[in-house]
Amino acid sequence: MGRRLLFLGPPGAGKGTQAAMLARALGVPHLSTGDMLRRAVTEGTALGLRAEGIMAAGDLVPDDLVVAMVEERLAEPDASCGYLLDGFPRNVAQAEALATALGDGAIEMVLLVEVDEEELVSRLLGRAAELGRTDDNEETIRRRLEVYRAETSPLVAHYPATGIEVVAVDGIGAIDEVFARIVVALAGMPAPLPTVPP
Repeated sequence: MGRRLLFLGPPGAGKGTQAAMLARALGVPHLSTGDMLRRAVTEGTALGLRAEGIMAAGDLVPDDLVVAMVEERLAEPDASCGYLLDGFPRNVAQAEALATALGDGAIEMVLLVEVDEEELVSRLLGRAAELGRTDDNEETIRRRLEVYRAETSPLVAHYPATGIEVVAVDGIGAIDEVFARIVVALAGMPAPLPTVPP
């Protein structure tokens, strides 16, 4: 069994970019729950059909359905050599549900990409301007960061209490600099280190 990693980080930290790069370097699937939901809906799976109805009504997909979808995805052959979870679990209740569904060892390390709040606001405002998203103003961005702190930050204390190491990585700098820090953070784990992609 290869590496089983969870990426955490606030909106705008660059976590998705880093998670995708690391998954490629390690040769394991990058599992974003947003991507999984879209794929399940597109493929018309039983779980996808349930999720589609909930999303069409404008509601959040419940934890049990997301956990079932993650469990189904992790049973696929490409995940047998390890995987990288991105965006789930988002809170302690989801983490406990995932641990119940998958058992001990579902996650062996948590990588936390940290970026100062003012830098995050600046990045997200810049991204909104590039994409022409006028609804993403400073107030809505700060609200998203508050939700992250309230919902997701408790995981930073939850995982060490269950014996899973959380390693913080500075997310400020060029993409390859941050990636190099992540590689260093993984150095204490067994298995060969990835190389920085060109």
